[in-house]
Amino acid sequence: MKTEDFSIQSHATSEPVSSSAEVIDNPWRKLRRFTDARIGLGRTGVSLPTHEMLGFQLAHAQAKDAVHLPLDVSQLHSKLHALQTFNGTPPFLLQSRALDRFTYLQRPDMGRRLEAASKNQLVTYSESGKKEYDLAIAVVDGLSSKAVQQNVEPFMKTFLKNLAEDPALNDLKLAPFSIVQQGRVAIGDEIGELLKAEMVVVLIGERPGLSSPDSLGLYLTWHPKVGRHDAERNCISNIRPAGLSYEEASRKALYLIRESRRLKLSGVNLKDRSHEKTISRDSNEKNFLIE
Repeated sequence: MKTEDFSIQSHATSEPVSSSAEVIDNPWRKLRRFTDARIGLGRTGVSLPTHEMLGFQLAHAQAKDAVHLPLDVSQLHSKLHALQTFNGTPPFLLQSRALDRFTYLQRPDMGRRLEAASKNQLVTYSESGKKEYDLAIAVVDGLSSKAVQQNVEPFMKTFLKNLAEDPALNDLKLAPFSIVQQGRVAIGDEIGELLKAEMVVVLIGERPGLSSPDSLGLYLTWHPKVGRHDAERNCISNIRPAGLSYEEASRKALYLIRESRRLKLSGVNLKDRSHEKTISRDSNEKNFLIE
């Protein structure tokens, strides 16, 4: 009996087995063509297949890089300055109270406020003449410099083009752009307040996921001022080629801006109904239910 057992074991270990036979497939794998989510990965024994594990490690490394790599401020400044044809003032280069990345990650509160020199820069500009704006746009590195570096310029090209073609917003007065290092979403409130802007839009690198290290977020706040809560903002998320397209994100942003101006508010009381279709109705048409 022992000899027979040994022969079976020896045969099992010496017989070559193809790699395709070792990986047990998952029927959900067919759904991966619809999503970047890690589903239907298959398994080898009780473990993930090697190529899936390596893919996970690569995605994790890319997410870490997105958080820690510094924003190329000079390049972004040049690109935004070229787009800012509506105002001769170059984009402001600003810094939060978190003066380095370590502090930024450890102290979120310091990323929500401007450091003294940056604040004085906006105060000096605002007091140099009677300047009031309808909209201020702040570009903030956030938790993904990659998202800002790759997506801000193409999005802003689309947004400014659509803004110029929108008859309801052709009177919108834009403040000079702001570029903020080590900033959080709420830093836009202070920028908008100092520039005396009716609204502020913050474009910020979102916290990277394992399938989206380059996701850009947009936050709109009506009457920005220090102390606003997150519930008082509207958010458009996942702006990137593999997520929400620049055209669609621009359309949603302009809808929210129009409605914010009309209703004098933003946040949970302002619903994004840009996807809804309006059915036009002739005013002379009678309603058979009440006639």
